[in-house]
Amino acid sequence: MIDEFAKDNMHGRLRRDREALLWKLDGLSEYDARRPLTATGTNLLGLVKHVAGVEARYFGEVFGRPSPERLPRWQDSDGSDLWVAEDETADQIIGFYRRTWDHSDATINELPLDAPGHVPWWPEPYADTNLFAIMVHVLGESIRHAGHADILREGLDGRTGLRAEHEKQIDEEARAAHCAKIEQAARSAAPIKA
Repeated sequence: MIDEFAKDNMHGRLRRDREALLWKLDGLSEYDARRPLTATGTNLLGLVKHVAGVEARYFGEVFGRPSPERLPRWQDSDGSDLWVAEDETADQIIGFYRRTWDHSDATINELPLDAPGHVPWWPEPYADTNLFAIMVHVLGESIRHAGHADILREGLDGRTGLRAEHEKQIDEEARAAHCAKIEQAARSAAPIKA
């Protein structure tokens, strides 16, 4: 009984975080969705592409249920799953992510938490695992990258939040006052040396 509760709880959280990650693209231009926003090139659409690939591999290959989507061999990983090439559209990436959900959800729904899996890119003795461990791992990846997306989107246009229904109108004056208070606290704690 606890297994089904744990599985349903983790699966529900994964579904929620998938939607949150996609919401971070809402209303953005193709350029803003894919342009590099950090020194390492991290971008919003690239995060979606990466998380889609993570789910496709972990809920597919690991359990002998390969994704119906064409994926490069994991051995050939070159970081191209973290950014979007000019011939890839946002609709293609989002579609890939949504189709991956269906495949991942089928794996989660059809297998028990103790179903054995094998992650060939993990070192021994960790390569042999089970659905529970993979769900925890993928959920961690999804949460981590949804957090990255939160910060990137806030930096683009100030939008914050988990879902559209929780979003509040941006009060620029209140935000500026809040940031000034934090800046003052930082300066007081560690005075800047001339």
